[in-house]
Amino acid sequence: MATETGLSARSIREATQARIAKRYAAERRFRAYGIAAILFGLVFLVALFATIFMRGYTAFLQSAFTLPVHLDQGAFGASSPPSENDILMADYTKLANRALFQVLGVDPGNRQDAKAAAVLLSAHADTRIRNAVQADPSLIGKTIELDLLAHGNVDTFMKGHFDRSVPEGRRQLSDKQLAWLDKAAASGQLAKHFNTGLFTYGASSKPETAGVGVALAGSLYMMLIVLLVAVPLGVAAAVYLEEFAPKNLLTDAIEVNINNLAAVPSIVFGLLGLAIFINFVGLPRSAALVGGLVLALMTLPTIIIATRAAVAAVPPSIREAALGVGASKMQSITHHVLPLAVPGILTGTIIGLAKALGETAPLLMIGMVAFVVDFPKTPLDASTALPVQIFMWATAAERGFVERTAGATLILLAFLICMNVTAVILRRRYERRW
Repeated sequence: MATETGLSARSIREATQARIAKRYAAERRFRAYGIAAILFGLVFLVALFATIFMRGYTAFLQSAFTLPVHLDQGAFGASSPPSENDILMADYTKLANRALFQVLGVDPGNRQDAKAAAVLLSAHADTRIRNAVQADPSLIGKTIELDLLAHGNVDTFMKGHFDRSVPEGRRQLSDKQLAWLDKAAASGQLAKHFNTGLFTYGASSKPETAGVGVALAGSLYMMLIVLLVAVPLGVAAAVYLEEFAPKNLLTDAIEVNINNLAAVPSIVFGLLGLAIFINFVGLPRSAALVGGLVLALMTLPTIIIATRAAVAAVPPSIREAALGVGASKMQSITHHVLPLAVPGILTGTIIGLAKALGETAPLLMIGMVAFVVDFPKTPLDASTALPVQIFMWATAAERGFVERTAGATLILLAFLICMNVTAVILRRRYERRW
């Protein structure tokens, strides 16, 4: 009998240990699956960022010819000193071509060679010379050294994206042009420089003169409008719903709709903006004001939800203490609750702004795909936004716009990362645990 009891206890103990070991093994497997899923996602994330970086970092470099440009007095008319109109109307393209022919050793009398060499310069070269002369008219009659942008095909060649093995008839550059470029690169008169134009130029049909400057200005205007419109309205709505609104069917319906609006596709807000702000109110298309108002509507639910959560997280004892010393309900909220909820409000606001900064679909619906060259002076001027500029470049056929697309994506990602890091830092710095 004792033997049977001992065997029974031993078998129960062994069965229990086996079940425990099985649970531990299942837990280890589950943990391994989770780690594998995280690593799987990180691999694709790293691959995505690496691909964008490898395609886009060359956009921050631009090929240019360093040429000795002789500002011949005869090119500016007979009057001395030349008038402003003479300076404006001078043939700067001829001056640029003359300097290029001198560097490449091209005979200007050979029309075929001269034409083949002239296309190696960007159409922006004449503007660069004119700006230099307008800034300092005393340069007329002198020889100055200027960095003039190379054509997009030359830039592609300098960045190693040009295949020499392709038959000459199917290439953008002939063998003779390649020989000239090799000569200029070997002498240091053709080189890559940091592309400041990527941040200062607007829209252009030529990749070498295309930049995100106008798009950045439009995005800045829109973010300011979102900040001025969505944040006060969102915070006020959240405080009212959390602290003052009675609990009834109406407020329940409002809360449900706010939560639903946070999940509505962004293009729906674009349709709403098109119907209200453009068709009904009559605001101009492609204006940063319209884009900012549309993005403000889209950001409002995010700010309201984040603010309500931050306000609700403040302990009731804070409110009760304020009321106990004679403060009104409004004073207890404005002097005590809201200051303590600021970290959560800031986090929600910055995350909402980051989300709005990366939106494209609603801006396409309100016509912010215009070809805008000049910087907008007011929010009512025509402009575009950074995500829309990326979309427009992605649809362009030229090889130079491929790197521009990836380069602009890197700029957008840098802004988004900075905004999210700022949100994390502010929350950790000012957050209080109750």
